[in-house]
Amino acid sequence: MTSTLQPTTTTEAVKRPGRWLALGVLVLAVLLVAVDATVLGLATPYISEDLEPSGTQLLWIGDVYSFVIAGLLVSMGSLGDRIGRKRILLAGATAFGAISVLNAYAGTPETLIVARALLGVAGATLMPATLALIRNLFHDPRERSLAVGIWGATASAGTAVGPIVGGFLLEHFWWGSVFLINLPVMIVLVLVGIRLLPESRTTNPGPWDLISVVLSLVGMIGIVYAVKEAATHGFAWSTAAAGLLGAAALHGFVRRQLRLPAPLLDMRLFRNRGFSGAVLADLLTILGLSGLVFFLSQYLQLVQGRRPFEAGLAELPAAVGAVVAGLVAGRAARRLSVRAVVSGGLAAIGLALAALTVIGQSTGYPLLGAALLVVGVGAGFSFTVTADVILSSVPKEQAGSASAVSETAYELGAALGIAVLGSIVTGVYRDFTGPAGTPAAAHESLGGAVEAAAGMPAHSAAVMLDAARTAFVDGLTLAAGVGAAVLLAASVAAWFLLRGQKLEDGPTGHA
Repeated sequence: MTSTLQPTTTTEAVKRPGRWLALGVLVLAVLLVAVDATVLGLATPYISEDLEPSGTQLLWIGDVYSFVIAGLLVSMGSLGDRIGRKRILLAGATAFGAISVLNAYAGTPETLIVARALLGVAGATLMPATLALIRNLFHDPRERSLAVGIWGATASAGTAVGPIVGGFLLEHFWWGSVFLINLPVMIVLVLVGIRLLPESRTTNPGPWDLISVVLSLVGMIGIVYAVKEAATHGFAWSTAAAGLLGAAALHGFVRRQLRLPAPLLDMRLFRNRGFSGAVLADLLTILGLSGLVFFLSQYLQLVQGRRPFEAGLAELPAAVGAVVAGLVAGRAARRLSVRAVVSGGLAAIGLALAALTVIGQSTGYPLLGAALLVVGVGAGFSFTVTADVILSSVPKEQAGSASAVSETAYELGAALGIAVLGSIVTGVYRDFTGPAGTPAAAHESLGGAVEAAAGMPAHSAAVMLDAARTAFVDGLTLAAGVGAAVLLAASVAAWFLLRGQKLEDGPTGHA
């Protein structure tokens, strides 16, 4: 029995036994990553109080995971194609659980930043492997669309479960407990995955080129770091040097891939307009959304005074909308068109973000809830269909690399979004004018202001907190406006780039 899934036209391959149970294991891995990404926002005020990070350190805690994962996704996707996607998925899940413990017990901001970076290394193995295994498990295009929809819906469900479970834990335990919830999911994933998941890898893949791995990592981290630093602190020679180093490394990476007989990433994939359009749509969507989402939990807790569990429930409409839309997205794209569903979804998110530019400290929940619901529906439609387009436009032997490109766009967008939009929020916030005696720590972050208020006279504390919250909301609404513009531009780009793109309709007999 070979461990490589060979191209075949038989009905048995199209309808692989146990494929839906195997999908259940794969979505556990997605749940693991989604929950981890969302609980951090809720825990941020507690981390600020306990570890007392600076504003810059707080941003690093938020986005270093995305920096590392973005730099390693292509390499790990390619490694999975070579050594086996099941093997790398289970190894990555085990490491993810173990490193979550290190995150939970971090005693300094620096330790937490390092632990988040290591979590990014483990996380980079999970997402490309899950999508690639779906490509190999489901040969029937309609079944694959549904499987991708379930995969995306689980990620959205994780974004809902994370804040709710995280909020409950934060009200009863210390902030490190939000990382420990990864452990039971990881244990179930590994034990069940060993039995249910089929192994698949590329036939005769060639060596894993370590020079390409280093170039990819240096390039992605250099570019993202430069953008982050320029947005936060303005132009500096060190920032420009990091950006130039990153650009040079990525240029070297591309040239090397074009020369290698067995590249880490086949650059010819980008000649497919549908593939390139879907990747670009994902990148811009997450860029426009992520910075806002990162600060929304702080708004709900530190500005509106909601408890963590209540803040988690408040974010539920986005996940509900994404789950429902994800499950019907493939059918909608076949009935209407790929570009109509993706462009319409992105436009809906953009309009919802535009609506959030009018929020204030006391904005009622109906506006917030309605906007989050529309964001979820739009994301569910667009992300599910773009993932399907990316998977169906490449041979299944390249599924790992293609999935990695898709996830790289997602993580790069997240890192850039937190860097750029987060820096907008932080930049506006830092300039607030407090009463005499306002500590410098209050200008670092809103969490720092809440902490500082405890040691100030009651009247001064109230005045300072009102000024700080007003400045935070001003920054948040400006970031929402920028995000709306990005999403509407992405909608227009997707309309043109995805012209004529269709999802496959029937069983395919090719690889």
